[in-house]
Amino acid sequence: MVVSQFNTQITLEFLQTKRENQYFERKGLGEKDVNPTKIANELIGMLNADGGVLAFGIANDGTIQDLNSLGEKISDYRNLYVDFIEPHGNIKLEEVDIDGMLIFLYHVDQDIERIFKRKDNEQIYLRVDDKNRQLDRDAVRKLEYDKQIRKFEDEIEQDFDFEDFDIKLLNRYKEKLNYSGDSLDLLVKRHLAIKKDGQYKIKKAGVLLFAKDPEKYITSASLRYIRYEGLEAKTGTEHNVIKDERFENNIPWIIDHFKKFLKTALKDYFFLDLETGRFIKVPEYPEEAWLEGIVNALCHRSYNVQGNAIYIKHFDDRLEISNSGPLPAQVNVENIRTERFSRNPRIARALEDMGFVRQLNEGVSRIYQSMEKSMLSTPEYVEKNGNVYLTLRNKISKHTKTISDSILKTIHDNWPSYNETQKRILQHLFYHNQATIKELVEVTHIHEKNVRLYLNQFIDNEKILERLSDKQRDKQAKFAFKKL
Repeated sequence: MVVSQFNTQITLEFLQTKRENQYFERKGLGEKDVNPTKIANELIGMLNADGGVLAFGIANDGTIQDLNSLGEKISDYRNLYVDFIEPHGNIKLEEVDIDGMLIFLYHVDQDIERIFKRKDNEQIYLRVDDKNRQLDRDAVRKLEYDKQIRKFEDEIEQDFDFEDFDIKLLNRYKEKLNYSGDSLDLLVKRHLAIKKDGQYKIKKAGVLLFAKDPEKYITSASLRYIRYEGLEAKTGTEHNVIKDERFENNIPWIIDHFKKFLKTALKDYFFLDLETGRFIKVPEYPEEAWLEGIVNALCHRSYNVQGNAIYIKHFDDRLEISNSGPLPAQVNVENIRTERFSRNPRIARALEDMGFVRQLNEGVSRIYQSMEKSMLSTPEYVEKNGNVYLTLRNKISKHTKTISDSILKTIHDNWPSYNETQKRILQHLFYHNQATIKELVEVTHIHEKNVRLYLNQFIDNEKILERLSDKQRDKQAKFAFKKL
């Protein structure tokens, strides 16, 4: 059951179970920080960030609390955004009756240009994920700079042809928001369009999200995938591009179609579980990592920097995702896992509504976590030449290609009989492809004669390794899994 007249997403279940995030906060009467000034601070944080809803009178566990119990003090909460917030922001107070109990819903519209502060002490706050933080002078200057960049998505696309709308996608958006009215009115409510003198005008954010061909209006609003053979991009006679695909459409379409495309382009490899000796099949890169990286790029790129599409460059050992525009002023490669500021908050909010963005900077943490779980290298963020680059590396892609299924089966079947030294030798070869006897001595910490004995057993008895040298006394001879 929808309980709000202003937001069709807000049901009783939403209020009681929705996880607090960038756009939603609940405050219960039993909390220590619920006096009017504290609520004002939270609203200031939302005004300076991406807007949202603050539900007052609901405890963290979802219990509904009757604000009528405040008595005469309730008027302080009705007027707090007038008494304590400067300048006057777009905040609507909705008083909701739930089974005879009163709660307040503060609906906060994000403001593209202005900075909001407390009237009495001039303190400035910014909501980051589910936390409210006070800003110092330097952070305020950076916030002012970032708000200037945000203006592009709020600009009107004067020449937009309404026949270019993706109607199916608009209907999908309406369903997600439980909205039964006109699609254009919904876009107005979500600040993706305006209505003036009975005429609708679509903002650039609305074009990027719902037009069938945004490039008709915004140059290079697309994604390009390039697959290289090898580890580096080459030109001329050594040109090594084996696939070059461009994805041109609205952002949700690009996410859906590129997700399907890349899943078929990536390969599966094997991960060696040292406890069981099993080779577990894993993807070349975990989907959570590359999908979050691509969604973040589409969500946060500087669309005002035209003529430069998002690039996905796929090499044998890595994926490189490049995004036009620098990181927001308060975000850098060191704090990117915890800091956030949406360059395109209208786009980000709509993508979250449709389920593409679970929570903005959660995505960056998820990239790191999924790579760690797959035992792959730490993601690398670099900012250079006005662009942001994310590199995902695959440590095991080079060597597992050459290990046959029959060798994997032999190792698995014999694993219980191997001692710890033999397991270390196989593990090292599995992850490094090749190794000399000297290298294996350093890894296992046992005598060279014993290492040589184990290698000979793997070569002569089990026939899973081979010596990569024709010289009888070659101290630099390398050993590797046998090629069948």
